[in-house]
Amino acid sequence: MTERVEHGRLFIGGQWADPLGEDVIEVVSPHTEEALGRVPHACAADVDRAVAAARRAFDEGPWPRTGLAERIEVVTRIKDGVAARHEEIARLVSAQNGSPYSWSVLAQALGAVMVWDAAITVARDFPYEEARSGVLGPILVRREPVGVVAAVVPWNVPQFTAAAKLAPALLAGCTAVLKPSPESPLDAYVLAEIAREAGLPEGVLSVLPADREVSEYLVGHPGVDKVSFTGSVAAGKRVMEVAARNLTRVTLELGGKSAAVVLPDADVEQTVAGIVPAAWMNNGQACVAQTRVLLPRSRYDEFAEALAVAAGALVVGDPLDPATQIGPLVARRQQRRSMDYIRLGQEEGAKILTGGGRPPGLDRGWYVEPTLFGDVGNGMRIAREEIFGPVVCLVPYGDESEAVKIADDSEYGLSGSVWTADTERGIEVARRVRTGTYSVNTFSLDMLGPFGGYKNSGLGREFGPEGYGEFLEHKMIHLPAGREG
Repeated sequence: MTERVEHGRLFIGGQWADPLGEDVIEVVSPHTEEALGRVPHACAADVDRAVAAARRAFDEGPWPRTGLAERIEVVTRIKDGVAARHEEIARLVSAQNGSPYSWSVLAQALGAVMVWDAAITVARDFPYEEARSGVLGPILVRREPVGVVAAVVPWNVPQFTAAAKLAPALLAGCTAVLKPSPESPLDAYVLAEIAREAGLPEGVLSVLPADREVSEYLVGHPGVDKVSFTGSVAAGKRVMEVAARNLTRVTLELGGKSAAVVLPDADVEQTVAGIVPAAWMNNGQACVAQTRVLLPRSRYDEFAEALAVAAGALVVGDPLDPATQIGPLVARRQQRRSMDYIRLGQEEGAKILTGGGRPPGLDRGWYVEPTLFGDVGNGMRIAREEIFGPVVCLVPYGDESEAVKIADDSEYGLSGSVWTADTERGIEVARRVRTGTYSVNTFSLDMLGPFGGYKNSGLGREFGPEGYGEFLEHKMIHLPAGREG
């Protein structure tokens, strides 16, 4: 993408409105290090306008009182609009955050379409009311929309995470304020255009690009009923702290340091082919990335060599080149962070098997070579802290129990996988590891099942009926004797 994209207005309550502040966000290409777009930087007064519009739309407007079938029709038009413009969305995301375009098409854009579609499926079949026989008589249990939702999304998968929050919120009858990251606001404007064309009523959706300070103001706003946040553990703790002032409900999808457990009977070729894209996905800028690979000592050298060869063969370059498998990191600070961890890993005694520096021939852009560390102890910082870059650790283990213990020896619990010739054995390992999402001989994320983390990886769930329920309140209605709902 070479054309500069500029927007001069904010999307507030379904209308394009002039910003009340004067600050702007310059969006910089991680490949060229040059500005590729500009949008207004929302200020606190813009947040007030957006929340007020959402509040009116929820308290007095038609959306929460519209029948489910009609809400599904509108949200389906949003899904279809994202599908129709998925290539444009993929290009915008790749240009902003460095995701390889081939990955952006599948995960950033079409992945978002799948999220919208799955939410529609869940909403259609969800039990909004049920009659129960209570201890003291018949009761009716209702599930009603939670209210005004602040949806705060990160730069690494902006469309996917926006869909994960907005799709269930809108289908449930909530109104929403979407807060995109300052690194990746351009694709959010496409979503705003799509939502407007889909016929959302006035006030139901606002889109406010802004930095952390304005995000905190939104999260702490007394007019917000629910915060759905995706980001780092540190930011998630702050969100929880600020939201607690108003007892605002929160869902937090945070970081990970996920372990891929390779059992001794695993096939080398198939295992390496599965782990490499799961470990280095999105240039390592993925909370679910399999960044710790646990190898049996009995076959450590064999697997380590094969993984090093595969990682070293990954194509690094322009994120908009369809042949690219690893693009630049989103910002210079992320490049420095990865390089700092690479130096730290060497100081800790780990061995670089491939990578470790800036890719040859790429003197401009925030690039880091796909890096694989061997001989990593699980107590090393590179094995314990989320790097969020293309750096992966190989951790040796003895028996299966030790592998499970190492996998669980983390403050995180978001994702994980196991690789084995015995599927049933793999399922047993999956049952033992304390993490929110697990895969056997594959890596995937299904939008009809619950996604979220144990421990510091978050609170609550997204996707499936469990995630949909996060946007609903529960009401119990006692009925007179003889009335069965």
